Amino acid sequence: MKRSFTRFSHPNIEQLKLQLLHWSKQYLTTVVLDSNDYAHQETKYDFILATDAHTVVQSQNQDALDSLQKHIHSNSDWLFGFLSYDLKNQLENLQSQNLDHLDFPELFFFQPKRLWVIKDNRVEAHYLSPYHPNDDWNQISTIVDQPPPCGQEIFMQHRISRKTYLAKVQALQEHIARGDIYEVNFCMELFAEYVKIEPHFLFQKLNEKAKPPFAAFVQIDDKYLLSSSPERFLKRVGNQLISQPIKGTARRHTDQTHDVEEAFQLQRSEKERAENTMIVDLVRNDMSRIATKGSVEVKELCKVYPFVHVHQMISTVVAELQAETPVTDAIAACFPMGSMTGAPKVRAMQLIEQYEETKRGLYSGAVGYIDPNGDFDFNVVIRSLIYRKDIEYLSLQVGSALTANSNPENEYDECLLKAKGVLDVLSQKMTINL
Repeated sequence: MKRSFTRFSHPNIEQLKLQLLHWSKQYLTTVVLDSNDYAHQETKYDFILATDAHTVVQSQNQDALDSLQKHIHSNSDWLFGFLSYDLKNQLENLQSQNLDHLDFPELFFFQPKRLWVIKDNRVEAHYLSPYHPNDDWNQISTIVDQPPPCGQEIFMQHRISRKTYLAKVQALQEHIARGDIYEVNFCMELFAEYVKIEPHFLFQKLNEKAKPPFAAFVQIDDKYLLSSSPERFLKRVGNQLISQPIKGTARRHTDQTHDVEEAFQLQRSEKERAENTMIVDLVRNDMSRIATKGSVEVKELCKVYPFVHVHQMISTVVAELQAETPVTDAIAACFPMGSMTGAPKVRAMQLIEQYEETKRGLYSGAVGYIDPNGDFDFNVVIRSLIYRKDIEYLSLQVGSALTANSNPENEYDECLLKAKGVLDVLSQKMTINL
């Protein structure tokens, strides 16, 4: 099937983005990606909405990445979807037995019938034949954004108590002291049961509040992801591969002098720089498995960037891929992302499974696209709500990097700081009883 190309103009791009989001409610499979015009991230597109699945690649089996690569080879078209963190079990001799209320597939990609792309002020529609954007344009352009009535206020429970968290951190630091690992990303779940939300509207509010560079909305039937991610996992442009791990977090302040000082202290923190540099070394090692010899390079090391709720320390690592490297080989070499595991990676993942109490699933996985040329861009699924509408279960996982120098109390507070932006939106009664 061929894909047509149509260009539209619109006087208000932000309004159109919301119209497209709410228009997509009629379909059961949707991915939205929004860069929110964040300055430091080089994105090929400002906003993408893909909806209405034509073909699907979905797998829980050992051949998941092979199935994806075969689909890419036989269909030179757009694909949108995600890689679950637990895809690691297919890449290494690992398993996941922890509690899982969400039950997302380990890999899911779909070829959309209807695709909308915005870059600067250009609006493009890429539709599979025989569908045509003119058939949808009148409906899209007349949608009026009317917020739903206020619903229940949602309070998230902690899967593990503060006392248990601190004990687990101390146990992990004993592993570090013994030399088992150097660093590990330890996460905990906040959750709510029997809650009704309107996912599209809640994503809209999360996105408006945080304005992250790698926002993502995913719907697969009754499963939803609402992501306010600030982090890129992996991007490919031609033979260039780019990763931008985040390690290092500090609070934002309304007082500008205090805020600048907070960012300055983060930039100078030996502890935070050491955490970031350890992960950069891990990313360099991952990339070297598929890069041309000598091409792996750290373009930017430990630079602090401001976001709405926090300052973050970000590094940028690039490499040149070997000629004709398959898409899935590039992904597999670097997945899961080091910023969400630790180092050494396999041992860190084993300890994560041992000490965490919730299966990560889509959390700390990646959402993004693969274009017809084999270029791709994926985020890291953090600062994200995951929702099962059929069982009314809402999940928010947060974590931090632990090293020998970590203070367990401070790490717990950092987790709550990362969750704050999402929790603030949930407390505003922006949900709806359906």
